[in-house]
Amino acid sequence: MTEPTRTPAPGAPEGPTTGAPRIRAKKAARPQFTSTTLVLEAFVVLFATFAAYALRTVPSAWPDGVPVPSGAVVWAVGGSLVLVLLVLSRAVGSTAGYVAGTVAQIPVVATGLVLPLMFVVAAVFLALWFVSLRLGGRIDRERAAYDASHPESAPNV
Repeated sequence: MTEPTRTPAPGAPEGPTTGAPRIRAKKAARPQFTSTTLVLEAFVVLFATFAAYALRTVPSAWPDGVPVPSGAVVWAVGGSLVLVLLVLSRAVGSTAGYVAGTVAQIPVVATGLVLPLMFVVAAVFLALWFVSLRLGGRIDRERAAYDASHPESAPNV
């Protein structure tokens, strides 16, 4: 008897013609980690913007000599930083995206000038950013080395 041929489902990627199930390649770890870090950081900056907006009505909450900003200024600065972080979360995956993500950590740390607790939060996210870069790259290198040494179980892309 002949073995029946397998026809892939409509829209499914075609695998090898031997009938073996297709092994899917795993997504790279570094872009996943760094993108997640930037998205979470955008949420934190959004909540910090809410806090700064609410604190603008409390004159003692602002450092001496610093004029209390208007609501429009608070939202323009905070909203811009949130949008930059979200756009950069989609741009990681290239060297320029990683450099831009690293540079974007500077204004996040600078939010501590307005809300001092943000220095602590920004330090945590700065550590997460560098761990994401380092650990994600390490995982990707180890996956590539494993795939090279085990071609029979490597993704047949």
